[in-house]
Amino acid sequence: MIAIVVLAMGVGLGLWALSFWVFPPPPPLSELISRLHAVPASSDGRTTLRKGRVERLGAPFTPVLSALGLPSSGVRRDLVAVGRSVETYLGEKAALTLTGLCPPTAVAALLALVGRPLPWPVPLAGALTLAVGGFLLPDAGVRTAAERRRTAFRQALSAYLNLIHILLAGGAGVEGALTDAAEVGHGRPFQSIRSALNTARLTRTSPWTALGQLGDEVGVSELSELAATLTLAGAEGAKIRSSLSAKAGALRSRDAAEAEGRANSATERMALPGMLMAFGFVLFVFYPALVQIEASL
Repeated sequence: MIAIVVLAMGVGLGLWALSFWVFPPPPPLSELISRLHAVPASSDGRTTLRKGRVERLGAPFTPVLSALGLPSSGVRRDLVAVGRSVETYLGEKAALTLTGLCPPTAVAALLALVGRPLPWPVPLAGALTLAVGGFLLPDAGVRTAAERRRTAFRQALSAYLNLIHILLAGGAGVEGALTDAAEVGHGRPFQSIRSALNTARLTRTSPWTALGQLGDEVGVSELSELAATLTLAGAEGAKIRSSLSAKAGALRSRDAAEAEGRANSATERMALPGMLMAFGFVLFVFYPALVQIEASL
């Protein structure tokens, strides 16, 4: 009886989530007004995101997940790196968890209608498995996207260091080189650096402090190291041209090694389908002979 009640609750939640997804309610007037006055980017370079269907669907469960301590500090850093809000992340968790409860329950209900009911532990175990998978899936997606963004950030940082080195060699000051080099580049990493430098200028703080905070937020240790090197140059007048050149070379070497490793990994993964096809072909060829040998015994 308890299993039937749990399965019925899962079906009800799944159908409610599906109806909420297909026919989302209109956004409140306050949200529409706030969109008219929304700032394109915040002080730390993160873009203000509008609420999507997934976020609205999981909104009723967002306070519950927040009360459980989600997301963790590492996931928060990954969310900053990919430019996603915590509400969207928690909404996806709740929506995918509810969606995972539906397929096994629906299959069990259909089989029961046609007169072939499954034992209740089977759909319950399937529903719980898919729900747990849906709950963990956003973590894996955010982690993978954050690693790609950090890799792109390191590549952009290597070019940024080269530009700073060239400007310093031309006689520019440290702060001027930082600002001019950031204006040259394009893409999200350079936008984040420009935003951090603009924030430092408006708040009258040192640019290397803002760059260090940006490195801590997005999880790029090389940017924090650059901020520490620039702190020595700004506070003690240390010469940093050779240090910046060495850091840029180290970043290029690391990017090349990571690219080679990804290429080797992709090559190894390409061999797996061929091995499976060969195994299937061998099984297909020898299966009739094995059947005859087994029948003769």
